[in-house]
Amino acid sequence: MYILALNCGSSSLKYQVFDADSKKVVVGGNVEKIGLPDSFVTQKYPDGTKQRKETEMKNHDEALNVVLFMLREASVDMNEIAGIGHRVVMGGDKFASSVEITDEVIKTIDELSSIAPLHNPPALMGIITAKQLLPNAKQVAVFDTAFHQTMPDYAYRYAVPSAWYTELGVRRYGFHGTSHLYVSKRAAKLLGKPASECNLITLHIGSGASATAIKNGVSIDTSLGMTPLSGLTMGTRPGDLDPGVVLYVMQRLGINAEQMQKHLNKDSGLLGLTECFVDRRDVESNRDGNDKCRLAIDTEVHNVKKYIGSYMAELGHVDAIVFTAGVGENDDYLREKFCTGLEDLGIKLDKEKNAVSLARKGVDEAEISTPDSKVKVFMIATNEELVIVEDTLAIMNGTYNPNHLEMDYSFAK
Repeated sequence: MYILALNCGSSSLKYQVFDADSKKVVVGGNVEKIGLPDSFVTQKYPDGTKQRKETEMKNHDEALNVVLFMLREASVDMNEIAGIGHRVVMGGDKFASSVEITDEVIKTIDELSSIAPLHNPPALMGIITAKQLLPNAKQVAVFDTAFHQTMPDYAYRYAVPSAWYTELGVRRYGFHGTSHLYVSKRAAKLLGKPASECNLITLHIGSGASATAIKNGVSIDTSLGMTPLSGLTMGTRPGDLDPGVVLYVMQRLGINAEQMQKHLNKDSGLLGLTECFVDRRDVESNRDGNDKCRLAIDTEVHNVKKYIGSYMAELGHVDAIVFTAGVGENDDYLREKFCTGLEDLGIKLDKEKNAVSLARKGVDEAEISTPDSKVKVFMIATNEELVIVEDTLAIMNGTYNPNHLEMDYSFAK
């Protein structure tokens, strides 16, 4: 029996097929440039081999059809796909856990598209297409926002007119929830105590980035807000920004909301500061000869340190700081920069351990702090797909517990 994990982006589709018994990946891949003439699929196998297929895919319907064709070529029996777990970015305050997809759930995801116009519509397309192509498989929605529904009201409410909250849903929701959930469970395991007794600061740093304060195993604050624009400096998103800036620029340049949304989502962050680079590797390799790259690095480091400090104040006691996602798992240079100068706060990085603890070199997790560091520092490679698969399986089996502290996750053992 197989479980298929699907993650539909605006122009992409990531997928992984897991064996339901071993919870190991059988095959996976990524569809890119959906809607463009040069769209393609790259399918990856556990032994490291890859298969690339170039074919025009006008929409997610066509993309999923191509994916299923390639899975058949990889000897995956479609009748054996018993469950499909869909990553859905925005569940709002409607979903505090993963759920089986019903017509009512689809309707709610669609309604929440007004808050997440870039993310929920493609997820919805993936759900509808999967139901059509694999009608016998159980469909489950796993929400990025669900993990953060434990935040207290003073953390998720904005100081704006109350009607904006009650009538428009304006509040902090947070994202990257499955990643923060996964690494928090693994961190508890590394600390040798129950997740319910752990205070953590988890830093999911990739092209998108977020920090989360976790107290006694649950999220109490997070840097991303109502949208994935706030908080840390990101590849193309600004992070924290005075809202007056948006109004000022719109007035001076005479641009509309759609144009501003593009600037904030696609033209800001590291790209906005450097004017040419999104990838940290490019920014870092040019930092000595390009002052804009130096500025981008210093800005990102400054913002990460601010969140570490503020969350330490909020938590009172911190057991560990966790770095994860593409940059957090693979950029030892930035990890060192993030931790340098925090020694008086009890954070001491072991430079030698840090330098060799890289996911791209096969290290899944490691303690990278010194033995006398009051606050431990971990690098933990995230596995959001495994969370999706285990939630899907548990819902199928009737063993799912919406309280993740009581959920029987294999990776928490």
